[in-house]
Amino acid sequence: MKLGFKSLTAASVLALALAGCGEQAKDSAEQAAAPAKPLRLGVISGAEEQVAEVAVKVAKEKYNLDVELVAFSDYVTPNVALSDGSLDINAFQHQPYLDKQIKDRGYELVAVGKTFVYPIAAYSKVIKSLDELEDGAKVAVPNDPTNLGRTLLLLEQKGLIEVDPKVGLAATPLNITANPKELKIIELEAPQLPRSLDDVTFAVINTTYASQIDLLPGRDSLFVEDKDSPYTNLIVARKDNQDDERIQTFVKAYQSDEVYEAALELFQGGVVKGW
Repeated sequence: MKLGFKSLTAASVLALALAGCGEQAKDSAEQAAAPAKPLRLGVISGAEEQVAEVAVKVAKEKYNLDVELVAFSDYVTPNVALSDGSLDINAFQHQPYLDKQIKDRGYELVAVGKTFVYPIAAYSKVIKSLDELEDGAKVAVPNDPTNLGRTLLLLEQKGLIEVDPKVGLAATPLNITANPKELKIIELEAPQLPRSLDDVTFAVINTTYASQIDLLPGRDSLFVEDKDSPYTNLIVARKDNQDDERIQTFVKAYQSDEVYEAALELFQGGVVKGW
């Protein structure tokens, strides 16, 4: 029996449609079977990375969430990587630093959770108390904008200098209005501060970098930032992914007793819970 041209055409179209549906079903099945990509978290290498490793473990064990850690050695690159999509979130900075980065670089970033306050502290190989501080002493401080102002305000709190009250956290050495001991303020990149201890009377160092040379604020410092400091570190995402359920889940994992206890142990009590 002969089939008409129209019948052949209809049969061909039906066959192609069925084949297409089969391919679509196959693709959908393959996509469903493919494992979800892990959440990529940027942290600073060292003790903070070790704390984050505990959060990663909690996320997997409690919430079946896979998180991949990406470690950095500086404070600039983690926001670059988050902004360009190389990371999903990062956890290393406080709000004043984030605000400054957003203002200067135009990042579309937003805080989605809080972690800890890692207090800055002064360390010395030369003196054991401020009573021994001589006139003209060299003092090394971090040069990134927020931590520089934060450090100068800490020096002011200790009665070593006075800073123009109008500038607040944005203070630089140019805003010092009184320096009775004529301290020589030396600005350095944060990772260089531990190495500077051989060349200065004291250096003000973030806990992250101090811990890398086994210096702890509660044990080894000349003086330390107050534990009610407002500089709580944050978990930060982009505005376009801040509502991702995986991110909200990870915040819960980080804000767990297991992570807090690990941080207390790693930093010898030198952390403050921020949530």
